Amino acid sequence: MNCGVLVHIMDKRPSPKVAHSALEPRQGAQAIRRALAVLRILAAGREDGVPLAEVVRATGLTRPTVHRIVHVLIEEGIVERHDRTGRYAIGNQVPELALARARPSRLLVAANPSLRRASAEIGDTLFLTVRTGNDTLCVDRRIGVYPIQVLSIKVGARRPLGVSSAGVAILAAMPAQDARKIVAANEKRFEAYQTDVAAVMSQVTAARKRGYNMREIGLVQGTKSISTWIKTPDGQPAAAMTVSAVRTRLGPRREQEVAEILLREARIIEQAIRGNVG
Repeated sequence: MNCGVLVHIMDKRPSPKVAHSALEPRQGAQAIRRALAVLRILAAGREDGVPLAEVVRATGLTRPTVHRIVHVLIEEGIVERHDRTGRYAIGNQVPELALARARPSRLLVAANPSLRRASAEIGDTLFLTVRTGNDTLCVDRRIGVYPIQVLSIKVGARRPLGVSSAGVAILAAMPAQDARKIVAANEKRFEAYQTDVAAVMSQVTAARKRGYNMREIGLVQGTKSISTWIKTPDGQPAAAMTVSAVRTRLGPRREQEVAEILLREARIIEQAIRGNVG
């Protein structure tokens, strides 16, 4: 233990200087976290952007706070405002910063053969979705050979964890306490997707019992989705593979066949990631 800290405890006289320096990092961290929360909401809006009122509602921050954060980010080139709609979106400097890490992640490299194999075997649209904070991000999409394909989301689409089939699968692979914490944090954002905490937790419980997630009604009416989770070597769920198809393509018998293919490939990806560690 640092001697200065020990003396401070012994005589119990608070030092204004020490107290100030102890609070300073926490205040700075709070500002950064708030800015990141705003950026994640804007990222979900993609090129169309998000109105300021929606950012306020989704983050739970006050309007003046959101306004101040957004305008600082605009000054730094991280956010831009669309003149025609007044909406706010991620700025051009963000993809430029991303070029600093142009190599694909270990997960994407490991998943590529499995995505190719599963897509050819199943024939319907296949998605790879990763967890990023309290969100999911679609990072790959494979279009199958069946004439009717469900293109419910594009690569780059971001959703709160719990909204999509993949998000429910990822939550189901977590310890129950961790899943509940994330779902509670996303509560305000669920309103925009016509769902709520109770509905999400019910789906998570069902997926956990089943061993994979099956959504009877997909993001597009008349479709159905099946998702399996993918864990990193430390046991944390990092991603999910999802098949989305028209409902007639996923009857009870074929649902089980597709789930088995996804489960098999998810385990292969996990083994490939484990083999690449170190």
